[in-house]
Amino acid sequence: MSRRKTNTLSMFMGLCLVTTSGLAEAATKADSVQQAIERGKELFMNATFGGSGRHCNTCHKGGGTTKGELPDGRPIPSLTNAAAVFPRYDEEYHHVKTLQDQIRYCVLNAVKGKPPAYGGPEITELVTYLTSLSEGKPIDMDGKPE
Repeated sequence: MSRRKTNTLSMFMGLCLVTTSGLAEAATKADSVQQAIERGKELFMNATFGGSGRHCNTCHKGGGTTKGELPDGRPIPSLTNAAAVFPRYDEEYHHVKTLQDQIRYCVLNAVKGKPPAYGGPEITELVTYLTSLSEGKPIDMDGKPE
């Protein structure tokens, strides 16, 4: 085989490898997001965060997909647009609250557990799960929860 044909073949094979590895990387990233959603849902449904035995699903029924109820019986909206309405302005504390802030607040005050650390895997997985519930919803920062 001539040197020119060998170089062309080598370039073609290299391009195939780069394209294939790019597809594999994209599939791995998609799998990673799906895995984070699944782990976040598992935490949402079962994690007590060392608290009173409650978990997120205690108040936010149906994995957050239906209207819920606080421990004192007050109704709360579903979480189907939670990621679309955060950040939100907190009238009581006079500051902007992120979805991570809200999750940590709920774990501390409703679940009575130790809130997951900012930037840690648990909070990331919970945010990823809640974001998946909001997929396709229009962004409406500081809007009304459904």
